[in-house]
Amino acid sequence: MSGFVYIWEYRVSPENVEAFRAAYGPDGPWVRLFAGQPGYLRTELLEDRDDPGRFVTIDYWASREDFEDFRRARRTELASIDAECERLTESERRLGEFRRASDDST
Repeated sequence: MSGFVYIWEYRVSPENVEAFRAAYGPDGPWVRLFAGQPGYLRTELLEDRDDPGRFVTIDYWASREDFEDFRRARRTELASIDAECERLTESERRLGEFRRASDDST
């Protein structure tokens, strides 16, 4: 297994911080949707210590293939949750897709 990580950065206004934490945290709808999917490992929600309202999510999957299979199979649910959570953010930016540096596979 190569390991696959997907990272997003979010800007959140002060009035939406608590709702954002709930939506993107360990008991939120994103993690509930991912949970139990083949290859899903975990999600981390990080909050910038020096820049209030800046968050990063890191989703860990066993492989890129597992992640892509999930996206295809759960496309409708992903779009629905994304639409609901969009109101919580001022901006969101995909930082990228990553793998372990020691892994030579794609």
